[in-house]
Amino acid sequence: MTRDDDTLYAALIARDPSYEGFAYVGVKTTGIFCRLTCAARKPKRGNVVFFGACEDAQAAGFRPCLRCKPLDRQRPTSGAFETLREKLKAEPERRWSTEDLKALGYDPSTVRRAFQREYGVTFAQYARSQRLGIAVNRLQQGGSVMDAQLDSGYESGSGFREAITKLVGDAPVRATERPILTAQWLDTPIGAMLAIVDDTGVHLLEFAERAALPTEINRLRTRVGPICFGTHPMLDELARQIERYFSGRSLAFDVPIVQRGSAFEATVWDALRQIPVGDTRSYGEIARFIGRPEAPRAAARANGANQVAIIIPCHRVIGADGSLTGYGGKIWRKKWLLEHERRVAVSSAKREQAEPAL
Repeated sequence: MTRDDDTLYAALIARDPSYEGFAYVGVKTTGIFCRLTCAARKPKRGNVVFFGACEDAQAAGFRPCLRCKPLDRQRPTSGAFETLREKLKAEPERRWSTEDLKALGYDPSTVRRAFQREYGVTFAQYARSQRLGIAVNRLQQGGSVMDAQLDSGYESGSGFREAITKLVGDAPVRATERPILTAQWLDTPIGAMLAIVDDTGVHLLEFAERAALPTEINRLRTRVGPICFGTHPMLDELARQIERYFSGRSLAFDVPIVQRGSAFEATVWDALRQIPVGDTRSYGEIARFIGRPEAPRAAARANGANQVAIIIPCHRVIGADGSLTGYGGKIWRKKWLLEHERRVAVSSAKREQAEPAL
């Protein structure tokens, strides 16, 4: 990324999230340093100084902002969002009402917007998906439809059947007969990701804001089977490796990937996984690498059809002129991922050079 101060000041004014974790602003008049995305009133150009790391800002005598909390690795979210998410984890079967939210001191409309912004669904929809996931798991383990219905908070049998059908694409009495894909939200420093897995591996990993996500979910439901929210060992392992990736401890993944595509798409996806960390390739280079130099556009389409983000690194493909072309998870995230990987690769190379030869 360009590092001149004029570019960084423009990013500060725009609250550009692509610099999240890579650039900080110190405000001379207050002695405080912030993320570039801080919601506080923006200082004048002559009153700021930029840093590449929190440690540099602190060494220069600046204190961390209490509003945007630059020392926290995760992006700042509303207190309501964090608290309610923890309560949902503690009480996944609870049926929440607007009165419950008000009793906790939260405005229901604020809560709804916070969950929609992060996950693309309202708080009520998020909570319902967790309850229904538990219900489907109970059905899978031999529980009765009535018990599952009551446990998930539905007084109406028809309402429960309709909700289950929408979630897993089948009626409750048949939910025990078909393989179930398990879904869950994974939180990252640059936004929530939806993960869908089964015993064989990862079928989908996408940012919540991806416009094609509903289409991908429907296609997966049609090709593989019904989907429900719940817990699964494969999700636990995926979450561990995703956390390791974003912390910079390791950019390698070894969870199995089982997304389905044409033979050509599979070849392109395999080529994407061979792009070294910290490097990029153009669509033309990918086409030549797989022995199809006449097919850069087809390679671009296959790149866009990938629905396992980060692990199959479609973000490492750029335009022939070096521009960051379209990315379903938003261009700013593509910039963030490339910069994150570049930094980790540079740090790893320095460590290797510093290690004494045996």
